[in-house]
Order: sequence, then structure tokens, then C-alpha cells
Amino acid sequence: MNEHIQPVSLEKAYRLLTHGPTVLVSARHARVDNVMAAAWACALDFAPPKLTVVLDKSTRTRELIEASGQFVIQVPTVQLLQLTHEVGTRSRASEPGKLDAIGVELMRLGASGMPYVAGCSAWLECRLLPEPHNQQVYDLFIGEVTAAWADDRVFRNGHWEFESAGPEWRSIHHVAGGHFYAIGEPMAARSTDEE
Repeated sequence: MNEHIQPVSLEKAYRLLTHGPTVLVSARHARVDNVMAAAWACALDFAPPKLTVVLDKSTRTRELIEASGQFVIQVPTVQLLQLTHEVGTRSRASEPGKLDAIGVELMRLGASGMPYVAGCSAWLECRLLPEPHNQQVYDLFIGEVTAAWADDRVFRNGHWEFESAGPEWRSIHHVAGGHFYAIGEPMAARSTDEE
């Protein structure tokens, strides 16, 4: 395992998503791995940590999640922009060799055997909390975060450190039609105690 990948305490795991990045969703069932991109993912709860992600009915990754009851959410970096776009626009259903063709490098963290995308800045392993109505009607999936990791070159001591990491470590944010932004510069609001 990469020495920079460090566990994140579950009490701080929600911070990996609160800045609204585009994420990669990976899943595994019956020895089949897949990865897709998702722009609609967010933290939902603190203890235990939960998150939501919208997964269209047409995706192979959704089928794997529904069958296995597990998935991984990861935060891709600027370095993975093209990969993120391609896993989000190419389907494993019509292209079984999609991951190899795109050059997705998978790694394993923890004991679950779930596929993690190498080169990301953060990873959240989740147990599906089945909500059949939400899944069928709204394509909304809820996951309980069971383990989390981050690359300490950009996330340390429970906080993102984008300003001290190189620009290649910035998270990406999908707008539409293959157009993305990288996270911007930090700003701080005045504390109400200062007024």
C-alpha cells in the first residue's frame, strides 16, 4: 500500500465529501469490478457516518452494488480528470473491457476486497443501507461509511490541505457536458466572536 494513504477516523469521514467533489463509485460482485463517475454525492450523517449518491438505473455499477450491498466512494484529483470523464461516459454493459481500455488502476485497501481507484485523494468504503423506494423512484442510494482513507499529501489531521498541496491534488467538480472545475483558493469567514 502507498505510504501516503492513511486511515481517516470515522468521526471525520464526512469531511472528505463536504466540499462537493465529483466522485468515483466502485463496486464488486461475483468477481466483476466496475467504476463510474457521479456528480451527485454528499455527506448525510455523522455518527455513524452516512452518505448519499445518485446512481442511474442503467449503470452496471448500480447492479453490482445492489447485488453485493457494498461500494466505495473516492475523490479523484485533477490528475484523474480524463479517467473520471471516461468512466462516467463509457458503459461496462456495452464495453466489458472498459476499465482496462481506460487504464483504471485498481488497488485493495482493508480486508473487504473491494476495488479502490489508485491515484485518488480519498476513499470511503460503504455498506448499502437498502431503501428500495428511494432507490427505485429517485435513484438515491444511502451508504454507511465503514472505513475511510485519505492521501496525507492533501488531507491531514482531519482537514483538506489543498493550499499546501500541488495543484494536481485539487478535487474536480463536474458542471455539465464534460466541463469541470478544480476546487479554488481557500477563504475564511470572520468569526461571529470577532464582531
